Amino acid sequence: MSKPTLLILCTGNSCRSHLAEGILRAAAGDLLDVRSAGSKPAGYVHPLGIQVMREIGIDISSHRSKHLNEFQAQDVETVITVCGNADQVCPTFPGQVNRHHWGFDDPAHATGTEEEKLAVFRRVRDEIRRVFEAYASGRRDQARLGQRPTA
Repeated sequence: MSKPTLLILCTGNSCRSHLAEGILRAAAGDLLDVRSAGSKPAGYVHPLGIQVMREIGIDISSHRSKHLNEFQAQDVETVITVCGNADQVCPTFPGQVNRHHWGFDDPAHATGTEEEKLAVFRRVRDEIRRVFEAYASGRRDQARLGQRPTA
């Protein structure tokens, strides 16, 4: 049996969605096929995002920025938007059962010194980590009890 696909969306698919994808893959990759995309992809994954994920032992350096249209013909069980713009333009995907919106600040807009920017990236990474690890734990509980995920 194949794993259900979970798609994490943000506008640029350069930072927040990749942080969430990496964290959720690490926490529930055995249960879910975790992907990410954007409504207006930036065309790159932010280097500071890659750096702060490496600090927690997760390598997202091979990720690429993708448009959500790449997933329009696929069955996507759950869509999670992590920014308001993506939430507003989010289409419905074939097979979609659930949709969640959990907004986070965009660390790509951080200003200041390199250390100040890193502090913002780490804060957002840690916020995303708390939410997505809790979600993974809930999905594990549902799987153990033989339940379908709920909205």
